[in-house]
Amino acid sequence: MKAPLILVALVIAVRTQAADAAGNAHAALTPDQLNFFEKNIRPVLVEHCYKCHSSDSDKVKGGLTLDTKQGLILGGESGHPGVTPGNISESSVYQAMTWKDEDMQMPPKQKLPDDVIVNFKKWIEMGAPDPREQTVANATGGRRVIDMDEGRKHWAFQKPVKHAPPAVKTAGWAKTDIDKFILASMEQAGLHPVHDADRPTLIRRIAFDLTGLPPTPDEVKAFVSDTSPDAVRRVIDMYLDSERYGEKWARHWLDVARYGESSGKEINVLYPHAWRYRDYVIESFKKDKPYDQFLKEQIAGDLMKYSTKHEQAGKIVATGFLAIGSKGHNQRDRRQFQMDLVDEQIDTMSQAMLGLTLACARCHDHKFDPVTQRDYYALAGIFLSSETLFGTHEQLQNANTSPLIELDRGADQVSPLAKISPSEVQELKRRYEQAEESAAELQRTVLAARQQGTDRSNPAASFLRVRAARDRAESVKADLDLFYEDGTPRTLAMGVLDRRAPVNSPILVRGDIKQPSDLVPRGLVEVLCAKGEPLNISPQSGSGRLDLAYWIASEDNPLTARVMANRVWLKLMGAGIVATPDNFGVMGQKPTHPELLDHLAVLFMENGWSVKKLIREIMLSRVYQMGSTHDAANFAVDPDNKHRWRMNQRRLDAEEIRDAMLSVSGVLDLYPVDGSPVARAGEGREGIFNLLREVNSKPQLYRSVYLPIIRDQIPEFLSVFDFPDASLVNGDRETTNVPSQSLFLMNNTQVQAVADAFAQRLSNMQGTPEEKLAQAYLLAFGRQPSQKERDALFQFWTRFPQEASRNKSIPKDSIKGVSLAAFCQALFASAEFRYLN
Repeated sequence: MKAPLILVALVIAVRTQAADAAGNAHAALTPDQLNFFEKNIRPVLVEHCYKCHSSDSDKVKGGLTLDTKQGLILGGESGHPGVTPGNISESSVYQAMTWKDEDMQMPPKQKLPDDVIVNFKKWIEMGAPDPREQTVANATGGRRVIDMDEGRKHWAFQKPVKHAPPAVKTAGWAKTDIDKFILASMEQAGLHPVHDADRPTLIRRIAFDLTGLPPTPDEVKAFVSDTSPDAVRRVIDMYLDSERYGEKWARHWLDVARYGESSGKEINVLYPHAWRYRDYVIESFKKDKPYDQFLKEQIAGDLMKYSTKHEQAGKIVATGFLAIGSKGHNQRDRRQFQMDLVDEQIDTMSQAMLGLTLACARCHDHKFDPVTQRDYYALAGIFLSSETLFGTHEQLQNANTSPLIELDRGADQVSPLAKISPSEVQELKRRYEQAEESAAELQRTVLAARQQGTDRSNPAASFLRVRAARDRAESVKADLDLFYEDGTPRTLAMGVLDRRAPVNSPILVRGDIKQPSDLVPRGLVEVLCAKGEPLNISPQSGSGRLDLAYWIASEDNPLTARVMANRVWLKLMGAGIVATPDNFGVMGQKPTHPELLDHLAVLFMENGWSVKKLIREIMLSRVYQMGSTHDAANFAVDPDNKHRWRMNQRRLDAEEIRDAMLSVSGVLDLYPVDGSPVARAGEGREGIFNLLREVNSKPQLYRSVYLPIIRDQIPEFLSVFDFPDASLVNGDRETTNVPSQSLFLMNNTQVQAVADAFAQRLSNMQGTPEEKLAQAYLLAFGRQPSQKERDALFQFWTRFPQEASRNKSIPKDSIKGVSLAAFCQALFASAEFRYLN
């Protein structure tokens, strides 16, 4: 018996070492990994597994504990590991969830929903990131006690203070206070700043950062020749005043607001009216709406004062922020759907506006931040007291529908639909009545046959026949509901209204709707309020959303201005002062330059919460205008450039790559049609097919911000270049450089078509072939080709036509055009086109 015991001991030791090694990687968890675990994995373990498989269980079944990372990896008495990071076939917990083995089915009474199992599969494949402690949970015999006084000492929970710029040793380098903060940090680390960027590089950087488009050759020439001290300020102001600025910076916020035009999840229902929120965001950035006002409108715009019907409609549309999130429309339990909806709203609002993961307190007190379940359910009561109106009509597997908000006819809102005639409205009515009667008749027939015992068909098949008939009727009704009697399109929007009596939410034990506990008055997050400050919402305040909005957008809130200042810095500098822009909590990264972050936050508020002024302030700094050249001595000390001794080289976002291609080719349509293709596609399953037909039937030449964003069906041009998950808050996109991107640029028909258009534009220009190729460099890179590049171009222009002439499928009179198109496509595929120096 000794040998088997020794073997078991060795196995346990090896697994323990693996668990310890994984534990050491805790600090390396990315914010997305941490958020995925807290949102999708921990709640399921708590609700479905801990009763039998935790240190608190009366009897731990199978020797398997799942409340620690160590226990999850080790597994139980079977000897199989519970989870093997990266390998689902060697993860017995996952295999038990699938119910494929009759002898191992967990939970034993009811299989988990498919989307939960998919989340566990995804989690294991990403390496099973798990922030939990390695020792046995609750070994100290008590629950974690949150000390709010101690919690308020966390740097991010203290109000930002304006610091005096530090003294620096290097005279004459710093232009602004920002420069002094950065230079002092460099000097303390023994670093020195690199040289400034040259003029062509700088204007290309400014143009992309402010408009998402490359500068025109004329703009480059004008800037290079302008030697006045205000040249940089003038070009910054020119782009800030551009119509394109709003489209570019709106896209940053849409990432944070998890903008999408469908529900995602198992039943991907279209949201034909989500585009109104997108356009609201674009218009807000274009007009430099004060950021505090921007936030208040998105939480409680429907409750705010207005002076015109148009203004009222805009504020109602702003609340679409709370309505456009992903939803599980096939959830049969309406209460569960409602709590999941509220959880998604709290999660998005808290990460986007406060940089906190408050939704982690749904099932238990937050594991890291001083946030209690009571805080969570105080907020939940606010959203439960509001009615979220997202639309969609009833259909098979869509058990959760709602009306939409009808905007006032005098609000002067655009519509993506054309007016139809009154007779067409009547025809829709007739079709609906006919479809409704047909469905009712079929249902009566099926019921009669079943009662008489003459129905020999499968009951499920009979149900589906009736359901399909009802779906056809509902689809026609959805079309009918889009128009007034005279055929004028109704202006509808997603959003939130206070149309129900306010309620307080009970604390749900382990987040389970079947285990309600104490009622919690609607209120605010305690740790972010001064000690002794009232937390509860007044009964006279309705739902409390307006109170919440003003609290979040207050200068007294320690997080709001900091979080946005960090977001702006990140987008301009390539890395945030806080590297985790959506998490300023205990598990987030500490700021590299805390005094500078406070300086920017206070300046932001002093300047009326103007995003444009904050952008201008950062761009006018010498730090922003530095080059990205390598310095071996600096790199040896600070390889990650945390002290900002140079500008980070950055790859363009997916939208910028696509829009730049269209722009330099001369085919970019800056004025798309109103609305979205999703709005014209209609709802239901037919809507998806209608949408695909419209998008695929003709080239989409408008800016990428206007492309339809269907969750889980993102356009390939965007997804291949790291477009974020439209169901999650994302303040910092991942950036990859993988072979699939190069293959896409070489083989995709859209890229080839745009390269052909670029070649045609060059062909139509006046001048010699060499001058045309030089113009291509100006358009694509914002600079003239070097002599070495001119020599290479000459070689290309000599050899490529010769090679092409050997291809019999290419007509001789097309060789010149094919050669030029290949050259243009090579420019698109180059690193210089896709990166900012």
